Amino acid sequence: MKRLPIALLLAALAGIGPAFAKVEQCRFINAKPEREACYDRQAKALEAKKAEADAKQKTNIPPERVKAEDAALSRQIRSICRGC
Repeated sequence: MKRLPIALLLAALAGIGPAFAKVEQCRFINAKPEREACYDRQAKALEAKKAEADAKQKTNIPPERVKAEDAALSRQIRSICRGC
């Protein structure tokens, strides 16, 4: 009976392991040029992730549409709260 929770825990940890294996541990590299190259690779990967996230986040909503939505929202708020 006690072996089942341990087996489930090990199975869960085995599934998590590969995600952590992708991250390169630069601080454990002793040779300075290799360590600096590792840090450069990590910085480039981080910049690529940020650029990808920014590209997904940007939307091409025209300013006229935003102004119209803001005006409609303002009218709704004024009709609800009169001088709160």
